[in-house]
Amino acid sequence: MDILAVSVNHKTAPVELRESLHLSPEEIKVYLDDLKGKYFSEGFIISTCNRTEIYGIPSASGINYIDLEKFLIDRKPVGGITDDNFQKFFSCSALNHLFRVASGIDSLMVGDNQILGQVKESFQIAEEKNFAGFLMKRVFDSAARVGKRVKTETTISDGAITVSYAAIQLIEKIFSNLNKKSALVIGTGETGELAAKHLRDKGIGRLVLTNRTQSKAESVAEKLSARVVPFDKFRSNLHEYDIIVSATSAPEIIITQDDVKTMMKNRGQTASVFMDIAVPRDISPEIKKIDNVFYYDIDSLNIIVDQNLKKRRDEIPKVQNIITEELVAFYNWYNALEIAPTIKSLRDHFEEIRAEEVRSQINKFTDADREKLEIITRRIVNKLLHHPTVELRKVAEQGLQSPEAMAKIAVLRELFGIHSGENRSE
Repeated sequence: MDILAVSVNHKTAPVELRESLHLSPEEIKVYLDDLKGKYFSEGFIISTCNRTEIYGIPSASGINYIDLEKFLIDRKPVGGITDDNFQKFFSCSALNHLFRVASGIDSLMVGDNQILGQVKESFQIAEEKNFAGFLMKRVFDSAARVGKRVKTETTISDGAITVSYAAIQLIEKIFSNLNKKSALVIGTGETGELAAKHLRDKGIGRLVLTNRTQSKAESVAEKLSARVVPFDKFRSNLHEYDIIVSATSAPEIIITQDDVKTMMKNRGQTASVFMDIAVPRDISPEIKKIDNVFYYDIDSLNIIVDQNLKKRRDEIPKVQNIITEELVAFYNWYNALEIAPTIKSLRDHFEEIRAEEVRSQINKFTDADREKLEIITRRIVNKLLHHPTVELRKVAEQGLQSPEAMAKIAVLRELFGIHSGENRSE
């Protein structure tokens, strides 16, 4: 099965490269159109804060990893990126990687329970673009089953540490007493809302939200008993906040170094924490040069990642077992599809012999017996083919590429003369 995939992720590239390759849903739709036909017969793209990945079935035998890397970089020019920043996967390894992503064990935060929803959204976009065919739909079903099983059969996602929660944990290491602090959360999508919720749960003294769509900010603020400031006015009030968490989907910087210099002057240089958990980043990293400014981006969460991994390490083998079981189940299904033509050829071969012999002898039987002749001869053929059919299905379960499997198929075709394109010997 020729599934080809490339990935730039938090293991292979720093945030400045990941943000340069990050794709919005609208960009993904355009890119899928560009991939369709020329590169892939069907496929999908995943792009989150920690990864951009392309999966698909090549539309021609010559398409390879380099073509996909070039496809992405040509449309998203990035300085300093190399082949080493890409992970490459083919066939089983591509499925294994996707299942690891869907399970949460390949996430920056091991056990992250947001990623499965993001994978689902990626498939939905592919389906909207009519780019998720028969095979990819089965791939998605298997990936979704992995995610669901991991959630119900393991504890790796219990109280899962998301990026939002890790960010607030890091802030707590700077300000131990949050009930005397004020915080502004910029962006009230899923990540921003989670960050705001965690701040509230930690007892933040004052919580203010802002969002480009004010009604969304107001809806979240009502649930969290927070205040709302209009998006076009939040910069003028930055000095009021000890903590600023930004998690928008803006394609450009929304808080500049000059914004923060003005803010700090108005604060009398009192310490302030900036937590940028957006990709692409919302806040200029240049602000880290300003005195009393603590700046963190998504790659600053490694200490929390390590703590998270230690707590969840015992569950990882259980997750890997689930992934292995689902890989086996998928390939059993796929190999059964591949073995079907051989089974059909074998049955067609025997049916041709049966029908020919019945035709040659039919006049020797009465009209009443002719129907019985059909039934009896069909039963004989079915019984003769039962064991070979069972053996062929076992071959499918073992995997078609094993020497034993290929030998069995070759011997069977040779014995019964059912080579493709050849006629039965008389």
